[in-house]
Amino acid sequence: MFRHAALATLCLCSTASAAVIGIEISERSDVLGGKSFGSSGRYERVVGTVRFAVDPNLAANRAIVDLARAPRNRDGLVEFSADLYVLKPVDSSKGNGTVLLEVVNRGRKLMLNSFNLAGSNDPRTAADFGDALLLEQGFTLVWVGWQFDLPKGSELMRIEVPSASGVTGIVRSEFIPVRRTNRMPLGDRGFLAYPQAKPDEATLSILDAGRLRPIPRSQWRLASSQEIEMETGFEPGKVYEALYTSKDPPIVGLGLAAVRDIISFLKYERQSTIPLSDQSRFLKRAIGQGASQSGRFLRTFLYDGFNADEKGRKVFDGVWAHVAGGSRGSFNIRFGQPSRSGDPMGLQYPTRLFPFIDLEQRDDEIGITSGLLVRSSRDKVVPKIFYTHTSWEYWGSAASLTHTSHDGQSDAPLARDTRIYFFAGTQHGSGVFPPVQGDGQHTLNPNDQRYLMRALLVALNEWIATGKEPPPSRYPRLDKNQLTTEGGLRKESGLAFPRVFQPLRADYGEQFRSAGIISMEPPKVGRPYTTLVPQVDADGNELGGIRSPEVEVALGSYTGWNPRHPKAGAPGELLLMMGSWFPFSAQKIASRYPGRRHYLDRIRAAAQSLVRDRLMLEVDVAKAIERGAAQWDYLAGKSAP
Repeated sequence: MFRHAALATLCLCSTASAAVIGIEISERSDVLGGKSFGSSGRYERVVGTVRFAVDPNLAANRAIVDLARAPRNRDGLVEFSADLYVLKPVDSSKGNGTVLLEVVNRGRKLMLNSFNLAGSNDPRTAADFGDALLLEQGFTLVWVGWQFDLPKGSELMRIEVPSASGVTGIVRSEFIPVRRTNRMPLGDRGFLAYPQAKPDEATLSILDAGRLRPIPRSQWRLASSQEIEMETGFEPGKVYEALYTSKDPPIVGLGLAAVRDIISFLKYERQSTIPLSDQSRFLKRAIGQGASQSGRFLRTFLYDGFNADEKGRKVFDGVWAHVAGGSRGSFNIRFGQPSRSGDPMGLQYPTRLFPFIDLEQRDDEIGITSGLLVRSSRDKVVPKIFYTHTSWEYWGSAASLTHTSHDGQSDAPLARDTRIYFFAGTQHGSGVFPPVQGDGQHTLNPNDQRYLMRALLVALNEWIATGKEPPPSRYPRLDKNQLTTEGGLRKESGLAFPRVFQPLRADYGEQFRSAGIISMEPPKVGRPYTTLVPQVDADGNELGGIRSPEVEVALGSYTGWNPRHPKAGAPGELLLMMGSWFPFSAQKIASRYPGRRHYLDRIRAAAQSLVRDRLMLEVDVAKAIERGAAQWDYLAGKSAP
């Protein structure tokens, strides 16, 4: 029920001590009709719009590309606004004192699914909240829009930012069809493309034998500002590149500032009458969490120095970048396309960029010494950090570079407050069961890493709240013979391993690293960095990480790779973000496990071992046994006469 009418409450306070100058609340309502969640009590939903104003002259804002070109208000500040969604205890004193901000993934809220085992972009029903772990734990959950190019008219969280008027530049749109089609979007995954300033000068090329071959203009046309059309059709599995001129780019980096400033406001604002400013009495800590695109955002957030607010105070006490691999992204560059991740088959988007590790590293070939935490260390705002990888990130997103030298010859030291966890035998997103086929040659990997993530979240919060050390890092190491090249993988399993993606050094022009301006599209590429993959056991299951019970007590081989199906084109190339499952034969299962009860006893023992290591919650042991039973029964049914 609504405890307050859906009523606009806007405060524009020139005396505000943070970059948040107002919050307009459109809804304030009880969660699940006022249900109580353990000691946290009742929760409320706060939905609205947050207004920001930043000073381009402050040192903390000078890293925002093109901010100096944005229009200013009468006080010389740059204004922008973003969607805001908060789930908080009605009595904030009953919370755990930690604000957990999820960096929304392409405008979507994924955190409830990751930690509550169910979710929604607008959670309203009991089913949307799953088992409510986050609420039972007492977190204040926050989402704020940061991406400017989301389509309108949806539940996606977005930001409205000013543009750099009068600026022109080249935009590159790459696409790889999975089915034959006559039309393809210029924006990534359906997001809004930059407008065309000179459509007659646009070009289209196809990647052919490693080289771009121009396609004559007579064979294609710009069907609209958002789509490109070719009468003969785009072929599945082929890489196409469109180049065109655009103008007046939005200030992309203000998305980083929005995340920084909403957390600074919630942690430190005590003098303002802006709604939610009273939360600073109760919120003592903040965790920034994000998966995939959002994890890459957080790696960029750290590298670009945004963990210090405008007054130099620490923003996030803990940062968790999940399934980001060794990547960052286009979150603070001119004409940046934040949705672009870079397909291993395609050309180079500014995603897998040196440096890859937290501490300083030297790349002599490009003449740069740097590390992700150089700025945070300088400003004395280094957070506690979790990096979590699935198997896919090692095969397709350079995850090994987060903990090795960039030539792949040695293990790299971790920063003191950084932990890395590898979820062995997993794909980029949690698998579903029963498994499905998808666009790969093999059944998709059904392994579900969320049970491990739930325990790690509890451990991260304990670390920042009490100083209690989290579980030691678990990731494959060279000095333990747990990392290897594709040629060094053990062959006993009989698996046909695909090629490992090796990111290339890329030159985007002389202003790219200094000013965030790309002047070379596509980039000039150099030698590849050396990425490695986890070694496997005789079953084809990976070593060196955390094994879920279903991998530790295996009924098959669980991989982070899956070759594309011939129908999707480019057969044999890595299917983006997907893994495979190769169930054992009935004979192999029978020889290993005398029966269902014996198998489930071993699943229980494996789960209890993870509980002792603080890598699984006691409440999830029963769920692990249920998953094991479902897989056993599924395979027993498939092998029945």
